[in-house]
Amino acid sequence: MNIITTDQLKTILVNEDPIVIDARGGIDALERYNQAHLENAQFVDLETDLSEKAEDPSQGGRHPLPRTEDFGRFLGVLGISPSSTVVVYDDKKGANAAARFWWMLKSAGHEKVYVVSGGLDAIVEAGIQPTQKAASLHALEEYPITGWQLPLVDADDVALAAADPDSMVIDVREHYRYLGESEPIDLLAGHIPGAVNIPYTSNLDGQGEFISPADLAAKYKEALANKDPRKVIVHCGSGVTACHTLLALAEAGMHGASLYVGSWSEWSRNERPIATGEE
Repeated sequence: MNIITTDQLKTILVNEDPIVIDARGGIDALERYNQAHLENAQFVDLETDLSEKAEDPSQGGRHPLPRTEDFGRFLGVLGISPSSTVVVYDDKKGANAAARFWWMLKSAGHEKVYVVSGGLDAIVEAGIQPTQKAASLHALEEYPITGWQLPLVDADDVALAAADPDSMVIDVREHYRYLGESEPIDLLAGHIPGAVNIPYTSNLDGQGEFISPADLAAKYKEALANKDPRKVIVHCGSGVTACHTLLALAEAGMHGASLYVGSWSEWSRNERPIATGEE
């Protein structure tokens, strides 16, 4: 289990004394956290805590991963040890920074980390009152990380996979961005030639919560068409919402897909081939 409902959250809060993480992105992330967050939830910033920004996005994209040793120290500051139960949510239905934090913690080798389906909105709708009180930190020693344990690939790997009929490159961005109709964030519009578009939003129901594990399994079994998940690469604009689909695949019982962190923000800045439309 990687995704929990708000009912499961209530049980965990009572029975397991979890470390609760409120993960957010954007320049006003801390301000939004201060306005309303789950009691005792510790703030994690996508831009500074879950990324190590480079001056040139052509080298690693807009949200490159931090060094593992830095992430290990940060986890210690949050009071997370290998035995901790960790619950993470965001204010984007779990589709943004929460999924990124889940992937990073799983890739550090952590076992018990859960993303709340529907995020903060679902938590509030379930009757759990938010607060503005600051959380107390109980820092521990540095979390032991020897390297990212979940598979990562670079642009050359993606190019090879996109041309390999036994592999699949999944672009999880909105369809209009994949088509190249417009590009609201990066410099060029379009997609990686050979990539297929499965928007991350298709992992959600009409209320912004994850569809059931059975429905996720059926959806991706059809999409992968018997391909080995270990030959699947997932990317997005900058390596963040791709983690939402990796989370969905894990919940569906399909493990081993790789993350291309640089994603479109890196690919489109390196004079690599670009496709538009449905090609």
